[in-house]
Amino acid sequence: MKSLSYLQLKKNCARTPETPDGTRFALLGDCATQLLATAIRGYALEMNLPLRVFEADYDQIDAQLMDAGSEFYAFNPETVLLYHCTEKLYERFVRTPLDARGAFAEAEIEKIRAEWARIHHGTKADVLFFAFLPMDDGVFGSYALREGSAFPYQLLKLNFLLAEAAREAGNVRLIDLEPIRAHMGCDAFHDPKLYAIAKMPISTQALSAVASRVVDAILARKGRFHKCAIVDLDNTLWGGVIGDDGLEGIQIGELGQGHAFTEFQTWLKELKNRGVMLAVCSKNDEANAKEPFLRHPEMVLKLDDFSAFVANWEDKASNIRRIQKELNIGLDSMVFFDDNPFERNLVRTMLPEVEVPELPEDPAEYTAFARMQNLFDTNSYSDEDRVRTERYLAEKSRTELSAGIDNYDDYLKALGMKAVCAPFDAFHIPRIAQLTQRSNQFNLRTVRYSEQEIEEIAANPRYVTRYYTLRDRFGEHGLIAVVILEKRENELFVNEWLMSCRVLKRGMEQFIADSILRAAREAGVARVVGEYIPTPKNAMVKDLYASMGFRPLGDGLYEARVDDYQNHQTFITEEEAK
Repeated sequence: MKSLSYLQLKKNCARTPETPDGTRFALLGDCATQLLATAIRGYALEMNLPLRVFEADYDQIDAQLMDAGSEFYAFNPETVLLYHCTEKLYERFVRTPLDARGAFAEAEIEKIRAEWARIHHGTKADVLFFAFLPMDDGVFGSYALREGSAFPYQLLKLNFLLAEAAREAGNVRLIDLEPIRAHMGCDAFHDPKLYAIAKMPISTQALSAVASRVVDAILARKGRFHKCAIVDLDNTLWGGVIGDDGLEGIQIGELGQGHAFTEFQTWLKELKNRGVMLAVCSKNDEANAKEPFLRHPEMVLKLDDFSAFVANWEDKASNIRRIQKELNIGLDSMVFFDDNPFERNLVRTMLPEVEVPELPEDPAEYTAFARMQNLFDTNSYSDEDRVRTERYLAEKSRTELSAGIDNYDDYLKALGMKAVCAPFDAFHIPRIAQLTQRSNQFNLRTVRYSEQEIEEIAANPRYVTRYYTLRDRFGEHGLIAVVILEKRENELFVNEWLMSCRVLKRGMEQFIADSILRAAREAGVARVVGEYIPTPKNAMVKDLYASMGFRPLGDGLYEARVDDYQNHQTFITEEEAK
């Protein structure tokens, strides 16, 4: 999260006019939203995300959503922020008859669900929705959370119902502003005079932080988020210098300053459990660097929690590039934590794509600071994320195997690869949607889909869908590719073809191409038409169709005819889905 004032964000907007190709973003609120709209657009520009913004007039949610001919639907947004503030919620609560207040939350969630449904019916937009901020009206005092008709009780219930409804809706993302308010303090976040005069629930001081959460959510939906936390060791993961102080001299554990480092390690461990990769980049002798992970009883993190471990005396920018190549991810998906200002500035200068937070001087503040930065926002989560580190470690075993075999075909045979090719099913839909949102490099058209949209495609007979999994002697790769084929007159159009880069050059590209033509044969059409739409990140697949035997048609289009297509030789055995 960048620390910017509202004035800076406003200047960003003044310097950079909206462009027709900007992401279409709509803001509808029951409170004043003009300054928030400016802050969001200004912060998005800071993150190299041009937005075209539609802001509805004050308290015009119903007027915009219930009128099919409204400006909102004409704008056809890609993302909508629907902002119901707690202050307006309380006004509705006090107007509710006393005997109906025990069911206030249930009535409100139905209204909100109806708004989400209207947006989904009239657009393909994702919906962002601020969870309601806690408010104690002081009427019941500490008894409020026991009294079902009290506002604080109903507010808690409503936020829980919101979370459940958002999970079911698929295309709705809740944003919790309470961590920002708690960090800043209520007086800094909310100015009662400003709300009384202008109906603005968020102070100008807090607008930048709120805008950052909105922009983070939009970027995550577009596949721009951080996948890897790279950490220094000495005075970052433990106190002291392992090479000088020895194993007994470093600070880690519950005593003294060691607790601060244990807390930071615990936070990193939870990131790893969520699917964020961890890597070490340390100026150290490798044996010394690994000793605490192997021998210190109070280390929370262990060696097998790391997808990459680099400890030497080279500069850290070069070592981060080495980690990037080893993990095969973009530099812009990395966050680098280091206690040393010199190392931070070096990496910022030499690798500006890498996010480098300015860690506080006091290690006791590391974890609280890192939590507030919202560095690892995500648009989805699946079981596949939990085992990401184990898969990278298995990849190291595959690399070691290849080092002992001279012929690449012999190496592929030795892997014993088995693949599943099957239509989309309910179990895999979250991971399929996640892949469409995250895949940037091996992605022919770079179309993003929500879970709800994938469910609709799977149920629509106009589409032929395929997901692919791969495993070998070293373990499971999991779901690694997605294809969506659209039935057109006497042809199948490849609406989506994306694949995880971790299985490149193993024959999966050829296996998938063959399965696409097989699907065309089964559908009784004459040809398959594919399209390559270039982006800044997908140049690696610009010649994919040509290499698979497709004939260029011009304008990024390619065709393969069913009657003369030749299957490829691979060393992958197809197996049935379990």
